[in-house]
Amino acid sequence: MQKVINVLAVSSAVVSLAVVGIGGYVFVNKDAIMQEVIDGALGGLGGGLPTGSNDLPSLGATPTSNMGGGTVATDERALGGAAF
Repeated sequence: MQKVINVLAVSSAVVSLAVVGIGGYVFVNKDAIMQEVIDGALGGLGGGLPTGSNDLPSLGATPTSNMGGGTVATDERALGGAAF
């Protein structure tokens, strides 16, 4: 019975040291691990994403165009709301 308990104690110590060792490795190398995961995840995209505003498609209307032709009410009272 004593041998079984000793085996369990030694195996518990081995598992505990392995968990602490892996945790320490991850803590020390977390930046490199994160960069490797990011590169792996984004590497499959291969330039499919636009890199600047010139690469985006035109949707017709420009951001400065006034679709309604009139003025836009910006005052809270003009919109019927309470001023805060």
